[in-house]
Parts: sequence; structure tokens; C-alpha cells
Amino acid sequence: MVERMKAAGGILLGKTNTPTFGWIGATHNLVFGITRNPWNLERTPGGSSGGASAAAAAGLGPLHIGTDGGGSIRIPASCAGIFGHKPSYGRIPTHPASGAWSLSHIGPLTRTVADAALMMTVCAGPDERDQFSLPSAGEDYLKTLRGGVKGLRIAYTDDLGFVEAVDPEVRAACAKAARAFRELGGRVEEVKPGWPSPREAWGEIFCGGIATRMAPYLDRPNDIEPGLRRIIETTLKNPPTKYVQAWFDRLAWWQHPRAFFEKYDLLLTPTIACPPFAVGLDNPTEIAGKPVEPYAWIPFTYPFNMTGQPAASVPCGFTKDGLPIGLQIVGRRFDDTTVLRASAAFERACPWAQQRPVLE
Repeated sequence: MVERMKAAGGILLGKTNTPTFGWIGATHNLVFGITRNPWNLERTPGGSSGGASAAAAAGLGPLHIGTDGGGSIRIPASCAGIFGHKPSYGRIPTHPASGAWSLSHIGPLTRTVADAALMMTVCAGPDERDQFSLPSAGEDYLKTLRGGVKGLRIAYTDDLGFVEAVDPEVRAACAKAARAFRELGGRVEEVKPGWPSPREAWGEIFCGGIATRMAPYLDRPNDIEPGLRRIIETTLKNPPTKYVQAWFDRLAWWQHPRAFFEKYDLLLTPTIACPPFAVGLDNPTEIAGKPVEPYAWIPFTYPFNMTGQPAASVPCGFTKDGLPIGLQIVGRRFDDTTVLRASAAFERACPWAQQRPVLE
């Protein structure tokens, strides 16, 4: 993606911060320390592409690259009040492959949908170094933004079937945003899909890839964050058949969204279940006063890494404390154009780019 942006005339400013191997949805590591949220320096900008989201929110350049193995484009977009698009798996080729290669997508983080569409137009298309990259359709994604959502069948939910808790302010802001799609002409229906949780399968594949990559470095424990080290050590104790079974479970779980998207063109959800949490934490410890397990705060993002579907996060409001909230827009497999078009329609109706954090 960097090669293609530079070839198109992009000026590279630098490498933004991430957690090690993108293992958490916050951004801190032992080399560069903590990345802070420009809206509130005591809160995380999300992760794993939190350096990119913080830079975009702070105005440090218009175009930013993120990767997403469980939400790592959409999570920081939500936390930093910007736009993030996880393209269809393989739409933008990846080289070299990440630890969570089969889950990991690469895509844009920007202030506007148009900037993300420009990046998509420049960067999409096959590359022989990525055998899972998709053929090029010669799409000009900027041109696709002109349409709206009139007549589209759109579902909204804040409970896919396995959500432990959602912050009330997040729930209210996202429900209001979903109603805006009805005003734009979409046929919006509130649903409860009742899907079983794919978290165990996702976690085994995601953590299994990272653990395999990091295993040779376990003899340097002081160079690995304690939480990441625990994941590596725990995962390496699993029999290899558990990793293979997770793949079978993943393939079986796909039948739920596959059938769902036969009826609907788009699915709207909160991007994450809570506002940005305190810096320094690997995960939030509670949502709406309820204790939650790690990764329980991202039940809306990681399922669509399992399926490879395109999904974006658009800013849709703020908490009473001034923290950004994101709405996720999920499309059918390979249908990036409808996701981007819907995002642009919402942006025109509820513009956000003029809202910027106060930088001291």
C-alpha cells in the first residue's frame, strides 16, 4: 500500500505507532510508549492503528494507513472521531503478511470519506506477492460516492447475539445515526440476528498467528509486554488441532452472516461497545459498570474479519464528556462501493470533518 501511494505522488511523512503485532485495540509499546487521543490525552486513540488515528485527528497529514485483524482500523477510527474503512479481504494487497494474515486487512484512515476513496482507488488491485489479493475492477471509488442509500435494505442492531454490554451513550448515538439512514431513503429495520459467538474461533486464529511469530523471542521476556507474553505462552500450549478446528468453526460460522446478507444490503452497528478508555490499559475493565473480559468490548468488529466483508466506521456523535463515538457500516462480500457510498451519504447528512480537537 505504501508503494502504491508513493507511486501516485503521495509524500511519506513517517511511521505511526502501534502495539506489538497489533495485539490489542489500544496503542502503547515498550519502544515508543503511549499514544494519546487528541480529544482527551488521558484516553486511548484505539488500536492497533492508534498512531494513525491520532495523527489523522490531530491534522498531521490527510491520509493514513491502518491494518485490521479484529477491528484495528475501525476501533481507532471510532475512538478518534475519524473515518476508517476495512476493505474487502484482498482488495488492497498486503506484503509482507502479518501474523494474523487470514484475518488482517489493510486500508485507509482519513478525516473524510472522499480521502479514503482516493486511497482505495490508488491502492486496490492485485499483487503477485499476495496470492489472496482480488482482481481489479478498475473502480474509481471517488465517483461511487455520488449516489445515496435510497431503497437500500438496511439493518441496525446493537446486539448480534453475543454482546455482553454496550455503553448507554454509545447505544443512543448509534441508534440515532441509524434513524438518519431512514431519513436518507434507506429501508431501515432494527433487528436482533441472534448469531452464536465466533470469539473463540477468532481468538484462536488471531492469537495463534501472533504466538507463532513471537515464539522465537520468548527468551527475551523483558522485551515483550506482560499481557502479550501471557497470550503467547498460553496459546503455544494448545494442540495444533485446536487451531485447525478454529478454521472449521470459522467456515461454519460464515453461514450466519451469509444468510443475513441475502436479505439486507447493509448492516449498521456501534463500532465498539464503549467510549475510548484510559491510556495504559490493554482493554477496558468494565462497560456501563459491568465487568467485561478482554475483547468483549469489540463484539461488532472482529466477526467481519472472520468473513472478510468490507466495513467502515463513521463518526456519529460524542459522549457528554466529549469523547467520539463511531457507527459501523458493514456491506456484502466484495461490495466496498456500497459501504463507501453509504458512508458518504451519512457524512453529507451529518458532517463531522469540521469538528476538531483543541490542540494545546
